[in-house]
Amino acid sequence: MIAERTRAGLRAARERGVKLGGPKLKQARKAAVVTLKAQADQHAANVLPIIRAIQRAGATTLREVAAALNARGIATARGGQWHATTVRNLLGRERRS
Repeated sequence: MIAERTRAGLRAARERGVKLGGPKLKQARKAAVVTLKAQADQHAANVLPIIRAIQRAGATTLREVAAALNARGIATARGGQWHATTVRNLLGRERRS
């Protein structure tokens, strides 16, 4: 029933000449990727000095760094917990920039 009404509504819109869909989807995706990378770079730049301080304090493994970040209450870019892999990815981002 809902599908029938949706199809009928779309058909009526097409008959009225309404252009359906996002014509600039490819551009929007590219812009979104650029924005997400910029946000990730900014987060990495903010957290990196803290990681370096943790390492100077004696943390030698990625797990130790992750545990220290979690203990300090510092969230990942998406608000989650730190893991060794997350720390490795952030350190890798530093090398790429």
